[in-house]
Amino acid sequence: MQSEPLNPKEKKVLLTTCYGHFLSHFNMLVFPALVLPLSARFDINLTSVIGFSFWMYLLFGLTALPWGIIADHLGARPLFFIFYAGSGLSGIAAAAGLDSEIILPLALAALGFFSGIYHPVGLGLISKEISRISLAMGYNGMFGNLGLGMAPLLTGLVNWLWGPKAVFLVLSGINFSGLLFLYFVPLSESPKAAKSLNQDNNKSLNVFLIMLVAMMLGGLIYRGATIITPAYFELNTKAVFNWFTILFNGQISNNLLATTTTSFIFLIGMMAQFTGGKLAEKIHPRYCYLLFHLITIPMAFLISKTSDLTLIACAAVYFFFLLGMQPSENTLVAGLVPQKFRHSAYGLKFILTFGVGAFAVQIVGLIQSTFGIRAVFQGLGSISMVLVTVILILIYQLRQKPFLLES
Repeated sequence: MQSEPLNPKEKKVLLTTCYGHFLSHFNMLVFPALVLPLSARFDINLTSVIGFSFWMYLLFGLTALPWGIIADHLGARPLFFIFYAGSGLSGIAAAAGLDSEIILPLALAALGFFSGIYHPVGLGLISKEISRISLAMGYNGMFGNLGLGMAPLLTGLVNWLWGPKAVFLVLSGINFSGLLFLYFVPLSESPKAAKSLNQDNNKSLNVFLIMLVAMMLGGLIYRGATIITPAYFELNTKAVFNWFTILFNGQISNNLLATTTTSFIFLIGMMAQFTGGKLAEKIHPRYCYLLFHLITIPMAFLISKTSDLTLIACAAVYFFFLLGMQPSENTLVAGLVPQKFRHSAYGLKFILTFGVGAFAVQIVGLIQSTFGIRAVFQGLGSISMVLVTVILILIYQLRQKPFLLES
């Protein structure tokens, strides 16, 4: 494996992708932290409020392939501009239409539409411009997790101080700041490949199809876990909330505590991404991919049975491995697709992980309303068991094709 440090151009590319990755996930994790406050505001049930986000998550995934195809033809920089400007305008629309059960879902859908630009564009850029792909994916993933962590924390704080309208205005401002970033950090792209590929294209295609199935299942798990976690903590950490209520003389809300806890869990995922990226440089990423998903299975079932501090500890381990597998997964994708199709390949990946994953919103709502909120993580654990089986098939196929990327 390569061990040379990143050169100045690679560092600039990584800085650009890390900033975009932060905003992409920040945009998608603001709404889950508002589910219970909006349920009270609209005086409707939890399942109905969760449903507001369906089109946001669906478009976040379904638009990935067309955005990727456009990026393969136009390059990354114009797409980053559209991402920041469109997401900023969507935040303004959400704030303006907050009290409308029609306008708010439409504004959220627009936010998902523009935020869907990042993954095919940013990951394709890394795979083409940076030689140490696994390490770069790990660093990039850390900033995605920073977005995951900061979204519920900042949302809970701003909602507590000024209400949900202010939350969407803050979201808008942060996205518009990306336009300044593009101005001060100019991006140049090289037409030359960073790595040479194994040329057995038929085997690459067969393995990539198996990868797509694995990533689709992973998308269902990821979206289901992230959409339910803030509310899950709010309903199942009563003893912790009571302790903090006494500590702060009642000057804290249950929602603020739940969103802060969720942020803490996702921020731990930053170290998971770094760990996953480093580990994928030392051993083949296929084994990292298997190991990380395997560990999530018992943790999902433990989450469904625990409360308070034990629940928080189990969730921390669960998300560490659920999020930490991403550098391995993205490295495997890069090794199976020619450079000129990388943006499109990642677009196809995210149609499945985030587009099909959007149906987790419906699945979570159905499980929660039928069997109760604790059954949600039992369902996610069961999907993970199927996913691990698919990864084992993937590993078997890779025995016939041991090296995806030449060092």
